Amino acid sequence: MAGRPQRSDAAEYYFKYIDLVTTDDVVALMEKQLGEAAELFAHISEEKSLYRYAPGKWSIRQVVNHITDAERTFAFRALWFARGFETALPSYDQNIAAAGAQADEVPWRAHVEEFRSVRLATIAQFRNLPPDAWKRSGTASDNYFTVQALAFIVAGHFTHHAKIIRSQYL
Repeated sequence: MAGRPQRSDAAEYYFKYIDLVTTDDVVALMEKQLGEAAELFAHISEEKSLYRYAPGKWSIRQVVNHITDAERTFAFRALWFARGFETALPSYDQNIAAAGAQADEVPWRAHVEEFRSVRLATIAQFRNLPPDAWKRSGTASDNYFTVQALAFIVAGHFTHHAKIIRSQYL
């Protein structure tokens, strides 16, 4: 993989995540984020994981479930495009996913373990992509993405939500 995504590699909306990535080695950052997540999540108790900082906001469990679900979605899109599939992929509505997950019913430790497992799979997927796959592209949610942009979105999305957890929940 070479360099950072260009502005033409994803819809402008996604640069709120891409721009949070301050390195060109996005896979190394994903690995580093595993430790960051472990440290962050270790200080959250079962009880605290149900905390919402305002009415109508997600609990910490729901936020971590969202991070994990979104990572799966972005990684699948990247796999689809990297393998050369040309069929456009459907939209992903985070609110439908959050409602269907019933995250507050799942123990906090299970969320932490699930995030770690998904992140390890994401790292392996991106680490093992052929060099030419990084520039492959496709459409999902009516938006154009390169595989490279999707990798940066995964890392930036985690950074975005980790900051929210620290500033609004803890």
